[in-house]
Amino acid sequence: WTCAGSVGTRTVVERPEDADVDMPVGDHMALALSGRVLPAEDRRVLAAFAAQAAVVLDRQRLQSAADQSHALAEGNRIRTALLAAVSHDLRTPLAGIKAAVSSLRSDDVAWSEEDLAELLEGIEEGADRLDHLVGNLLDMSRLQTGTVTPLIREIDLDEVVPMALGGVPEDSVELDIPETLPMVAVDPGLLERAVANLVENAVKYSPADERVLVSASAMADRVEVRVVDSGPGVPDEAKDRIFEPFQRYGDAPRGAGVGLGLAVARGFAETMGGTIAAEDTPGGGLTMVLTVQAAADLQPAPADLPATANS
Repeated sequence: WTCAGSVGTRTVVERPEDADVDMPVGDHMALALSGRVLPAEDRRVLAAFAAQAAVVLDRQRLQSAADQSHALAEGNRIRTALLAAVSHDLRTPLAGIKAAVSSLRSDDVAWSEEDLAELLEGIEEGADRLDHLVGNLLDMSRLQTGTVTPLIREIDLDEVVPMALGGVPEDSVELDIPETLPMVAVDPGLLERAVANLVENAVKYSPADERVLVSASAMADRVEVRVVDSGPGVPDEAKDRIFEPFQRYGDAPRGAGVGLGLAVARGFAETMGGTIAAEDTPGGGLTMVLTVQAAADLQPAPADLPATANS
């Protein structure tokens, strides 16, 4: 490290942890720092502190530069992934909708009722897929910019979880939500979106003849929602990576999503003070465990307390 004194000299200074520090401080520098001319020994101490401050500032500058480089690299990665998503996953349903509409507008073919119903169903499915993809993109943007503000209130799980199953076939999910569960303190909208993304991901990877199980249980002051599938599963080293934005695992087909569903689900859960973790399903598959806070003032009374009689 170097320092320019009032006499215009530049002196190399050893780090403070070294035995000797030699950094002369001129009279003008001493006056500026202390308001008086310092003796030689005091100047030596002042020089040591100045050298240490220079080290700290230099490290801060290097760390700031590293943080900026990391942020730029992450931004470039996300932009690249987003471009790939827009170029394929969003254009695929648009192409299907366009083709179906063009067919319906054609005067050269007399469409049967079955054909019309099939074309209209294709348009509806493509629109639903677009709505889902754009919704996840907007949700991730809100999470990354810190603009998600949860409105926490007390609610029963059976008022929220069934609403999260609207995006999957009715016979693809088995629901087990006990009525005895305590209420939970959550943002109902964020919880619904989180569960919906977990369920849609599970259905995507489950065998066609196997239903996804969505169950819930209470543990102390927490309530767990478990989304259990019997698909191919995920190895331990990839269980955290699947929650990163724009990640697809295994042989997920192109057009099935932009790889944001699990990232959005975990982001919404953490915004509400909850967690999402991936576990192995016994016998094969993946289990997503969504944990949220139980409503504190509505917990069941301890078993050893006498019951209150109502007249």
